[in-house]
Amino acid sequence: MLKIWGRANSSNVQKALWAAEEVGVRYDRIDLGGPFGGLDKPDYVARNPNKRIPTIDDDGYILWESNAIVRYFGHKYGNDQLWPRDPKVRGLAEQWMDWQQTTLFSDFVVLIVQLLRTPPDKRDQTAIENARQKAEASWAMFDQHLKANAFAAGKAFTLGDVPLGVFAWRRYELPIQRANLPNVDAWYKRLQARPGYKKIVMTPLS
Repeated sequence: MLKIWGRANSSNVQKALWAAEEVGVRYDRIDLGGPFGGLDKPDYVARNPNKRIPTIDDDGYILWESNAIVRYFGHKYGNDQLWPRDPKVRGLAEQWMDWQQTTLFSDFVVLIVQLLRTPPDKRDQTAIENARQKAEASWAMFDQHLKANAFAAGKAFTLGDVPLGVFAWRRYELPIQRANLPNVDAWYKRLQARPGYKKIVMTPLS
């Protein structure tokens, strides 16, 4: 059986878990990282010298980096909708996947660390507000894309929505002021209707 190492409340682990749910592959998740530790254990470092989560073992094939894992599941287990053959549609899916990593991620790291893991009296309000403004500007850009698209790659849900969807949950759950983005709101509601999203992503933040 496919093995996935990583704590269930990690955003990057949730990408892998939700993608696995969408493509219908059975898996065994092993707690690792955060309060569980284990990232420095020799047997894990042998699998992932980066010492981060998630890591997968699919019948002896080891892979790490969350977006790479989502792509792998798409190639191996996905159908033409989840991982489109059309290079132009798949290109859009991958564009938004990478945008999540290069643009959206860094601001959410600040918000999560400051608002969830830092005592209120030690929070850097300037850093929080700067990160919030930048994150909301990024979501506004995605909102413009969604004016003509129901999902990241067009009319249908693809695995390209997974990385963004994981962070959409955090956007709506964190105690921050949010811009009025009706297209993002509508897309988010469509994600919430998916069983895998409810099971994997819609869980308490930490």
